[in-house]
Amino acid sequence: MSLQWPNGKKVAVAVTVMYETWSEGKAPSYSVQATPLKPGATDLAGAKWSTYGGRVGVWRIIRSLDRLGIPGTFFTNAACADLYPDSIRQIVASGHDIGGHAWYQNELLAYKEPKEERETIFRSLDKLEEISGTRPTGWLSPVLAFTPHTPDFLREAGCTWHADVTYTDLPHRIETKFGAMAAVPNSDFTDNRVLKSSTVDLYDVHSTTFDYLHENEPMSLLALTLHCQFGGRPMVIAAFEKLIKYIAQHDDVWFTSHAELAKWAMEAETPDHTYRSRYFDSAA
Repeated sequence: MSLQWPNGKKVAVAVTVMYETWSEGKAPSYSVQATPLKPGATDLAGAKWSTYGGRVGVWRIIRSLDRLGIPGTFFTNAACADLYPDSIRQIVASGHDIGGHAWYQNELLAYKEPKEERETIFRSLDKLEEISGTRPTGWLSPVLAFTPHTPDFLREAGCTWHADVTYTDLPHRIETKFGAMAAVPNSDFTDNRVLKSSTVDLYDVHSTTFDYLHENEPMSLLALTLHCQFGGRPMVIAAFEKLIKYIAQHDDVWFTSHAELAKWAMEAETPDHTYRSRYFDSAA
């Protein structure tokens, strides 16, 4: 039996939003500034630049998704819930999902001992549940710096899927010590790839990819990702909205969420969907 999206749609399109904040005195390792400071200097401009996400960007992205009528999944550092609780409530009020994204963006799971990693996962999900009123079912680790223990801890904490996936095209089922969960791919080309170039590249890359998938792979996934601190700025939203409007012209597209993709994966007849099984074995 060939794989199918619901209602026979050809391409699934899922939007994720990185909602991030850094601990006191820390700044992202990247910014729009062309001249970096020397090692050891405090990057006040970079630290302030990153707060745009909570002050402005998250609100613009929520409004954009609402206007376009498509769902989004906001992978959220739990510290954002302390700093900007109204935005967390608005994400849920607008019908979007919230996924876990650790506590701070600069405190990576890969640098923690297993006990501390587990505590970070539980603490982060607890805080997001406290502020949003609903417990997140999904997770994406900051900078994809997960560990061999991460899926087990996530499933133990109540998550039913994660997006620490860079090795396959479609969502699939995995096993953990605490039961099965889904692994859902995220984007390989996000808005921060065009920080110092042209935001139009974001449109060009994804529209070209969509055209290829739509023409050549009748059951495929296109994941799109914005960061609130950059993707929430007008120059990026303009390219993003142009892209969504182009894709929406095709009536065989499924605009969906990672949670829905996870549900599809858990209900599929097989745990994995390799390229060979999709396009070679089926033709034999």
